[in-house]
Order: sequence, then C-alpha cells, then structure tokens
Amino acid sequence: MEKINIGGQAILEGVMMRAPRAMAIAVRRPSGEIVVKREQMPPLSERYPIVKLPILRGAVALFTSLVLGIKALNFSANEAIEEETDEESGETKKEELTSWALAGTMAVAFGFGIALFFFLPLYLTKLLVPVIGDHNVVFNLVDGVIRVVIFLVYIWSIARMNDIQRVFQYHGAEHKTIFAFEAGAELTVERVKTFSRLHPRCGTSFLLIVMLVSIAVFSLIPKAWPFVYKALSRVVLLPLIAGISYEFLKWSAKNDQHPLVKLVITPGLALQRLTTREPDDDQIEVAIRSVKEALDENGGYADDRLVV
Repeated sequence: MEKINIGGQAILEGVMMRAPRAMAIAVRRPSGEIVVKREQMPPLSERYPIVKLPILRGAVALFTSLVLGIKALNFSANEAIEEETDEESGETKKEELTSWALAGTMAVAFGFGIALFFFLPLYLTKLLVPVIGDHNVVFNLVDGVIRVVIFLVYIWSIARMNDIQRVFQYHGAEHKTIFAFEAGAELTVERVKTFSRLHPRCGTSFLLIVMLVSIAVFSLIPKAWPFVYKALSRVVLLPLIAGISYEFLKWSAKNDQHPLVKLVITPGLALQRLTTREPDDDQIEVAIRSVKEALDENGGYADDRLVV
C-alpha cells in the first residue's frame, strides 16, 4: 500500500476531493442526507506528455482546477437548494441552476477578479507616478503592494459574510481530512478534528504566491508600453505566473520542514486563518465521505490508504 497526495475544494454545503485518477463530490442536502457524485479522471499527461513539463504543468493544473471547480459548484448548488412545495398542485420541486448559468456567473466573477486584482492596481499605480517616479522596479513594487492590499481587504470582507463562513468551515474540514489521511490516521470524525485546518498546499496560499510572483514577472514589461498594452499583457502572462507559482508551491510542500521554507510559507498559512473556520462534526463527516469516495473511485480503498 502506498500513500498518495490528494487535493480538495470547499463548495456549497460540501467538499470536492480529487485523487490522481478520480474525483468525488460530497454534499449535504437540506434533509441531512449526504449525496455523492464520483467520476474517473485519467491524468491529462497520459494523453499529452508535454503537460508534464515544469511551468506548463502549473498552467494546465490551474485551468483544470477551474473547470473541475465549476462542475463541483454546479452540482453542490443544485443539491443544496431546498425543495419548494407548490401550493396549488402540492408537488415538490426546486429551481436548478444550469451549467451554462453557473459558467456565465463564473466568467463574470473571473473578469471581475482580473479587473480588481490586476487592472485596478495598475491604474492606481499610474496615478501615483508623479509621487513615486517611473522607475520600473519601484513602479512594480508599488503596484504589487497595492495588489496584495486589495486582495487582503477582499478576503477579509467576504470572510464576514455568513454564507461564506459556512464555505470556509467546509474548507477547514477539507484541510483537516487531508492532513489526517496524509498522516495515516483513521478517518473518523473524532480523529480528523484533532488535525490543523491550515495546510501548506492550500489554494489560498497559492493565490498569495501568485500575487508575489506577479511582481517579478510584471517587472519584465517595458515601462514605455501604453497603459492598454500593459493591462492586456497581464492577462497574457497569467499562465506563466500560475506555472511559476505552482512549481514553488510544489517545492515548498516537499520541503516544509526546512526553516527557510517555513518562513516563506508562513504568510500563506496566516492568510488561511481568514479563509478557513473550525468545522462542526457534520461538515467533517462530509469531507471524510468525499475522500473515501474519491479514493475508492481512484482504484481501491482499504485501511484508510489507497491500494496500488
């Protein structure tokens, strides 16, 4: 038996877990029942070996995660909706979100994110040029600081919303369950709840790394370029930034006991105190179910470990 890496994502009233060759989504319905969707997902690298290349694999992983995230959110949104009883017919029904509706919402959200975290900081930094000067290094440092501040304020703001806090609880349940699995512990609610909700491979840490890596990458853009070219180049360079950030996150996860690595990943772990909450037992139960279903679909599950 061999332990493997698994990853996950908190969704509406549930958790999506992904093993190397499969994924599972577990969602608690308003009735209390846990509903599961599982799916085989052979690695893209089996068909296209080129995506194994460093940097490129990070960009591909980001795109794959976005697609899978939309699918998981669509499933969870439909399962978490309460059924309504028609007063005239007495029939129960619920309004389900279509994949197109959710994809459209995600596209708008993605566009808003690009504007908020990349275009707005660039514009504000441009306004500050009379004060800070136009030296490329100083310009990009100020731009980067503004971007990180906007990001932190955004996270702090949404963390105060009740609905988002429940998602953050499931986020904590996801982390605790993954930690327990990686430690070879028995996957029971009582055992899982003893583990930390802060994980070094979290997507929150990844986003913070993206913010910092972008400072270095954007400094390569010629300062003489017009504002529009600079803005559009930031979108074009996103796959490169994601690829570099992915490689750093992967490296830091393998060397997380090194003192220097611990120092570097500390800000990401600190940020997770905002994006995770301590889950209740029911939420941990959902995360455990998701892990077990993903591993079972992946190829076999026994003794809390994957059989390969």
